[in-house]
Amino acid sequence: MTAVTVLTPDVLRFDEPARILDGRPIAAEIRESVRRQARSFRARYGFSPVLAAVVVGHELASSVYVQQILRSCAAVGVPSRVVDLPRTTTADALRRAIEGLNEDREVCGIIVQQPLPRHIPLGTVTDTILPAKDIDGIHPLNTGLMALGYEGFLPACAEAAVAIPRFYGYELEGKRAVVIGRSNIVGKPLALMLLQKNATVTICHSATQNLKAMTLQADVIVAAVGKRNVLTADMVKPGAVVIDVGMNRNDEGKLCGDVDFEGVRQVAGYITPVPGGVGPMTITMLLVNTLEAAERSQGS
Repeated sequence: MTAVTVLTPDVLRFDEPARILDGRPIAAEIRESVRRQARSFRARYGFSPVLAAVVVGHELASSVYVQQILRSCAAVGVPSRVVDLPRTTTADALRRAIEGLNEDREVCGIIVQQPLPRHIPLGTVTDTILPAKDIDGIHPLNTGLMALGYEGFLPACAEAAVAIPRFYGYELEGKRAVVIGRSNIVGKPLALMLLQKNATVTICHSATQNLKAMTLQADVIVAAVGKRNVLTADMVKPGAVVIDVGMNRNDEGKLCGDVDFEGVRQVAGYITPVPGGVGPMTITMLLVNTLEAAERSQGS
């Protein structure tokens, strides 16, 4: 593992801008391991495990996330496949598309880009995708395994958000953590993962009163609501670790997160950037899970 700076009290300085928790070097090292695993798998079993992405009602060219997945797959020798369906796709048609991927031996990992069009219930995906191929951990079985602390596939974005500070040596045990957001794919699972690391966790959301009072008590803040500037400098305790899960665009059309990066950086001890923080690690977790699913499918 690449040498990292351990986030201990003697290292933290609150009179200088926050240090950047860069997800890219961590992701690069893990992906090199995935590349070796993919090559080994192909040599042993005679085929390469495919990661399949299902996109409903999105222009592929504008889908940053899917584009990044495709590039990352190509870089590590994992074949990818995109099932691009129009916005008018029915729930039954989406279900049939997922069932086709379920039955394909070479497809070992499946993700369905969210949000779905409003006329398609999320249950269409969660009830159809095979748990063994559910590399983003949205099937109820994987969700239940996670909640009980058993082995299963974890939601990749939430897993990445928890992994980054720990890769940099920051121990979550005993820390006060605030998660802003309660979605089923990020906020809720992230809170459970932090709890399993023995952090004391508070979940905040749109109905939370006096959000600032909550965040000012936190050693770790995770912003995961998909809204620009939901966390500003006056809401952050000096020295806190800030994890930005959001992906938005600013007035100039550039990618940005949920956190007022420049402002919060003057107060926090450590902060993840957008882009370059949680994003690269999220995709890396999908690659890792695809290889894990492939090995499991062969009885390894």
